[in-house]
Amino acid sequence: MLYCSKTGTLGPGQVREALGEVFAALGKRKRVLAIPPDFTRLNSFAGPITGMVQDYYGDALTDVLPALGTHSAMTPEQIAGMFPGVPAGKFRVHDWRNGVETVGVVPREYIEKVSEGRLHYSMKAQVNRMLLDPSFDLILSIGQVVPHEVVGMANYTKNIFVGVGGSDFINKSHFIGASYGLERIMGRASSPVRDVFEYAREHFLGGIPIVYILTVRAKEGGEMVTKGLFAGDDFECFRRAAELSLETNFIMVDKPIRKCLVWLDPSEFKSTWLGNKAVYRTRMALADGAELIVMAPALKEFGEDRTIDTLIRKYGYKGTTHTLECTEANAELRENLGASAHLIHGSSEGRFTITYAPGDGMTREEIESVGYRWGDLDSIMERYHPETLKDGWNTVCGEEVYFISNPALGLWACRDRFRD
Repeated sequence: MLYCSKTGTLGPGQVREALGEVFAALGKRKRVLAIPPDFTRLNSFAGPITGMVQDYYGDALTDVLPALGTHSAMTPEQIAGMFPGVPAGKFRVHDWRNGVETVGVVPREYIEKVSEGRLHYSMKAQVNRMLLDPSFDLILSIGQVVPHEVVGMANYTKNIFVGVGGSDFINKSHFIGASYGLERIMGRASSPVRDVFEYAREHFLGGIPIVYILTVRAKEGGEMVTKGLFAGDDFECFRRAAELSLETNFIMVDKPIRKCLVWLDPSEFKSTWLGNKAVYRTRMALADGAELIVMAPALKEFGEDRTIDTLIRKYGYKGTTHTLECTEANAELRENLGASAHLIHGSSEGRFTITYAPGDGMTREEIESVGYRWGDLDSIMERYHPETLKDGWNTVCGEEVYFISNPALGLWACRDRFRD
């Protein structure tokens, strides 16, 4: 059922009013669980929305479970900054390896079908145990719909089966996307990975009272604004949000980019696991032989999970063929297919160069060991002055460059690489 579908530039007061109508329609609830994204989705407006949930339900909102997926737990400072007004004692930490229960199995035959015969495994649909607690009579899954490298368009059931899901589903769903080809997936509401999520929702989430609250966000005048608000308990809610996101967050460049500069905000990006959105989201806009320069002042690690960080350091971002060969030959990669998928996603496949310019948190040797070029951050910033660049095309000392201030906010492509 669709409870809300509002578009246009919506101020906080309008969002609060619309959500009040949604909550009134849902009726009185005794115990509510909120599942917002973590700090890596700061721009989603999920923090203020969770505050609105707190204001409406009060003590009935007993638990807030950030959808960490494989990310690091939020710090007290991040919680206070993102969720003002929500009591810190209500926050719980999701454990994607040990804190989940299997609610069903997506059969091998279905995976073979959606992967076009590439993959031959079944998948355990797993969720955090809290979702199975019958004392919760409302679960609010909150987040932003935006183009995504693994599933096509982020959020909706991804918030459940990845955000508060388990290792088997996370690893195998990511590998489906990598095997199918992220350039065939990004920006599309329907994809093989989304089909698997929908199969799991339809077959295994019956009886769990989940309602999705989805935003579509964009930059206007240098500020993030809400362009759409949707709430519902089925695919229609997501479909409408995805359509608006594609109109709002998909940037079609007029020609292939030969030099692209991407800034990774130090408050948001501290790993290549997250920072490689600079690679995923721009690749369809980059010319053959292009230069991608990623300015990452807060970079301190590759993976936010210790095991994944170790695997990235060991195998590197060295292309699909190399990664698949290593996965076939090494059990540690087969047991962590999400890491294998990430290594594929983070490679240019030799089509363009990737230069990472970190601050003091990572060395040149570390950057080069995983297959990237290293750049001196101070020299690059002195030449290009990212604080003065505008998003899009710029001319610096006679050189044409394309600047992106936050790669998490959109998807960039030129027409010859995105035809449908």
